[in-house]
Amino acid sequence: MLIYPDINPVAIDLGIAKVHWYGLMYLFGFLGAWLFGVSRAKAPGSEWNSDQVADVIFYGALGVILGGRVGYILFYNFSTFLENPVILFKIWQGGMSFHGGMLGVFIALFLFSKKTHKTFFQVSDFIAPMVPIGLGAGRIGNFINKELPGRAAESDLPWAMDFGDHVARHPSSLYQAITEGLLLFIILWLVSSKSTPRMMVSAVFMIGYGAFRFITEFFRMPDDHIGFTTFGWMTRGQQLSIPMILFGLFLIYLIKKKHQSEK
Repeated sequence: MLIYPDINPVAIDLGIAKVHWYGLMYLFGFLGAWLFGVSRAKAPGSEWNSDQVADVIFYGALGVILGGRVGYILFYNFSTFLENPVILFKIWQGGMSFHGGMLGVFIALFLFSKKTHKTFFQVSDFIAPMVPIGLGAGRIGNFINKELPGRAAESDLPWAMDFGDHVARHPSSLYQAITEGLLLFIILWLVSSKSTPRMMVSAVFMIGYGAFRFITEFFRMPDDHIGFTTFGWMTRGQQLSIPMILFGLFLIYLIKKKHQSEK
């Protein structure tokens, strides 16, 4: 069994201000997405330029931060918010919901598409492969903050980890960094590098993230104040992932239907 390295959540202490690793992970995620987006914009036949990439990253960042925090409060911690509304602004303490952030990004991409006269799915197909970069970085931030503790694991599991409670646990945040971050990035990079119908990249993202999140939730402890929900074993994260998978499948249905009508 491994011992959690007990990383200081403060990366840089400037005296008058402290820079937390959690915030830096978001910065690294947005920076990585921007660099990857600029690289893709330079590809032959691209409908994008570097200025548009910077703008869409800015819109997306606002959507992630605002939507992620509001979503976390609504989906996971609404009762505490009613008692102490100030927690909405304490982002440095952790507590961001991907599903809330996704809704925030949807609104941001809609506004950006209107501004640039692009279609919504033209924008979402382009930005979808960038998202796992931020997701992976965010999960590393969760690990550093010692958030999202894993469920108890067999003590002889080589990578089981003691997070300070003398229990061998699955490092679930690292599982999600690998699946939602690395693996999903590879899949979307491969799909987007080929000539695919409009909406396909977005559909693969929705299905891929939803499936990875649903599976990895089996290794992650549910939030203490929520516990297991549907059927006595399903977590809130799994509940919120099912609509994503269904929506992704619906997009593929629309793609096939359009393809058949064009024959």
